[in-house]
This record gives sequence, structure tokens and C-alpha cells, in this order.
Amino acid sequence: MTAAPPPGCPAHASTGLLPLAAATGAPDHREVYRRLRAEWGDVARVELEPGVAAWLVMGYREMLTLTRNEQLFSRDARNWRDLREGVVSPHSGLLPMMGWRANVIGADGPEHRRLRAPLDDGVARIDQRRARRQVEALCEELIAEFAARGSADLVGEYATIVPMLALASLFGLDSAGGHELLRALIALFGSADDSQAGNRQFEEILLDTLRERRARPSDDLTTAFLDHPGLRNEAEHLQSVVVMISAGNETVTAWIAHTLRLLLCDPRFASRLHGGRLGIDDALDEALWRDPPMNNMPARYALRDTELGGHRIRQGDCLILGIAAANDDPLIRPEDELTEPGNRAHLAFSAGPHVCPAQVPARLITRTAVKTVLHRLPGLRLTVPAEEIGWRPSPWTRVPTALPVAFPPAPRPSKENR
Repeated sequence: MTAAPPPGCPAHASTGLLPLAAATGAPDHREVYRRLRAEWGDVARVELEPGVAAWLVMGYREMLTLTRNEQLFSRDARNWRDLREGVVSPHSGLLPMMGWRANVIGADGPEHRRLRAPLDDGVARIDQRRARRQVEALCEELIAEFAARGSADLVGEYATIVPMLALASLFGLDSAGGHELLRALIALFGSADDSQAGNRQFEEILLDTLRERRARPSDDLTTAFLDHPGLRNEAEHLQSVVVMISAGNETVTAWIAHTLRLLLCDPRFASRLHGGRLGIDDALDEALWRDPPMNNMPARYALRDTELGGHRIRQGDCLILGIAAANDDPLIRPEDELTEPGNRAHLAFSAGPHVCPAQVPARLITRTAVKTVLHRLPGLRLTVPAEEIGWRPSPWTRVPTALPVAFPPAPRPSKENR
């Protein structure tokens, strides 16, 4: 790899394109994607960081082409021309999310299938009834901390904590370890200056857990990965755990937060839910259509020159999966209409060989978290105008910085009633 140009070099100057993080952080991100579509069509040129451009794939049909054709569009970042040629600095905050790792995310073909099998097997062995009870107990404990107060931040005090502690439990980590992982992951997903430090801390915590479980096996997913015949060494064990926890935490946080935000900010939808015409799963799916947990997902890399969405794509070009934009494609989703109940044709979990392997536990955690807070806190209302909700900085995920709410104070339940 050639040396990266120093800061201030013309190679680091802005491309003049829309920064992707500005789209995910916009008050109305769908409107931003609609303007991009009007200017570029279904595939648009955007900026990942100053001097680094990529294609944002926004068309539903183009997205399916991108995700299903691994002979043309690789998941392996070693095919990224800008990374090979030093346009992307080795210190870039993009790399914890976009750099190549020896795991299922960075593999294609038979190697991907080999590394995918342990994840599928791990998900299949989860006792869903037991997991639901554990998540429900966790949610009850968190709500009990603020129920008597009559106010809360449902992101910082709830949606951010539930998935990490639930996942930590599945992998045999205690609450303290779960909170450490959470802090590291928030930095990693931000793709900013502290992203690489967050990534290092995240992997160090999980490596310590793996080595402890090797010495003292337990009934958890960490031990299951250590015992799986499809994983060949410590690096593959580590990266399998990294994928499951990193992909599961931030996305489920976003899913919980967006479902609650939908019910707090859309009276029409909330009335249909409370009137019994819709169920919790309908609310979960509507949130996936409007605000998929990964608004944009990195990445595919063109293995040869081709055409997509009317644009010439060069070998080595980076293509970002514009999931939120594809879900809003006017060819499949009429503007400003509620989705038909039961419609799960969204691309929130991606598509093709790399479709999310953990959809079932993700829905279990999200459904339980939303259902529990609605049951325990009747009369829930947002205490700021919906348009004042801010967003964590990230080009990938769109997570509210806070959801401040008020509700009639509830007595703290006794331990016998929890």
C-alpha cells in the first residue's frame, strides 16, 4: 500500500459531494435521499470522509443486484482501490467498520459459507423462551430505576442498555463487561477519530472472555463458538463473537428507539396500535421500513468495470448499501402511506448471502423491550417536539441521542412482584 497523504494535502480535500454522515444525521434523512435520487438516479456519488468518495446504492432493484451477485460485487475490502492506493489513511475512522477482517463479513463464496455456519448454528441453539424471560427481567429492572420518577430518557436509560446486556448474557459476560463493550461500540460505529481505539478495546474485552471460557467452559455462545468445528483458530473464534455482538447491539438499540419514537410521534399509527388494529410486530416492521437500524451499510467492491443504475462503476469502486433510501424507493413504497401490516419486503436486514443471521433474536429482544415499556409505563409522552430529536454522529446508523419522556409515576415494584 502506498503511503497515505498527510492532512492538508489536496488528496484530503472535500470531494464536494454530500457527506454520508450528513444524510444520516439530517432531521429528515428520507428527504435528503430523495434529493439525491432526483439528482443522480438510483445510484448516487457521496463522500465517506474528506477526499474519500463512494457510490450510494438507493434503488430497491439495484440493491438486490448488489447484494446477490458476489461474483461481481465482493464483500472483501482488500478489493477497495482507494484503500490499496492510500487515498484512505491507515488511521481512518472508517476502517473499524470498512477494513478487511478475517471473518464472515469480509468473505465471499465458500469461505463465507464456512464462516457463516457457526453463526447460524449459534443462533439456532438459543432457547427463545429462556432468552425472552431474561430480556423481560432485564427490561423490568431498568424501568424500575426510573418508573417512580415519572420521566426518563428511553435511549440513554433503556434502548442503549437492553441489547448490550442481553447479548452480553448470551455470551457469558456480566453487566460490568456489557457496559464496557457498549462504550467501545459507540465509538466504533461513530467512524470518527476515536473509532480505532474503541475497536481495540472491544476486541480486547472479547479476547479475554474467550480465553476465560477456554479454561472454564459454560453454557453460552462463547463456548459454543470455541467448540464449533468450522472455526479453526483463536482469531476466527474472536471475529465470530465480534460480528455477532457488534452487529446486534447498535442495530437493536436503533430498532427499539425508532419503534418507540414512531409510537410517540405518529398519533395515527399509535392509535391503530392501541385500538387493536395493529400488533407490536406491525410497529416493529413499520420502524424497519421508515428507519432501518443500518441506514447505510458498508460495503461492496466492484471486481470489474460494470454499470449500475445508469452509472459506470469502475473496478475497485466502493458501493454502500443505502438501505433507508432503498426502503423508500417510490417503485415499491408509495409516499406517506402506512405499510400494509405483515409486509416484510424491506431490506432492513440486507439480502443475498450476507443477509443478517440473527433476525430472530434481534426481533425477540426488540419486541420484548417495546412491549415491556408500553405495559409498564401507560400514558407515555414525548417531552420535546419531535423535530428537536438529535442523532448520534455516524454515516451508518441513525440512533436518537435521546428520547425524553414523561409518564404518570409508578411505584417501584417489590422484589416479590418483579
